[in-house]
Amino acid sequence: MIYDISMPLQTGVPVWEGDTAFSFGLGWEMNAGASVNVGAVSMSLHTGTHVDAPFHFSPEGAGVDTLDLSAFVGAVAVVDATGQGIIERDVFAGVDFVRTPRVLVRTGAWTDLSRFPTAVPTLGEGVAAWLGDGGVRLFGIDLPSVDELDSKTLPNHHALAANGVYILESVDLRNVPVGEYILTALPLRLIGADASPVRAILTRGTGE
Repeated sequence: MIYDISMPLQTGVPVWEGDTAFSFGLGWEMNAGASVNVGAVSMSLHTGTHVDAPFHFSPEGAGVDTLDLSAFVGAVAVVDATGQGIIERDVFAGVDFVRTPRVLVRTGAWTDLSRFPTAVPTLGEGVAAWLGDGGVRLFGIDLPSVDELDSKTLPNHHALAANGVYILESVDLRNVPVGEYILTALPLRLIGADASPVRAILTRGTGE
């Protein structure tokens, strides 16, 4: 079974205030006499399900095209933090980071995906470093940010990056049971970019 955990990209998908709205249109259209349909997309790279590169929050950070792709394919644990305002270590109780060096957290806090949330739960103090020390390579969450939405310093972004953990945001875990899967969520090869949309899927199984 395949779980598609990507948010659909369509007109009206919520974006950060002031950011580029998503739009899709046909530049060439068969109904207008063209031989083929050819579309064009305009969007922020932080629209929908996406990977944040370190360049997003650090001028000297790595661009998305330089990230180690192996972090985005492989064994992952989906854990539940529904109802928790702060995501602490106990959320990951029972997870073997050697077995599943990627984690996805379902908070359930973004209840209406047609509207941008007004507040989100975040990682507790020291959790990002603890995850990195445990061998976690990728941290994903069902929210548009791993930090508070009004944060200007983005402490969790920096802490995760400093500890070798890549960031996957806005995954749709509403219909995914807690457990172990194989994640595929490859970013596009956008040279020098700060982020990339992904088509993220989960399949059953474990292993690298």
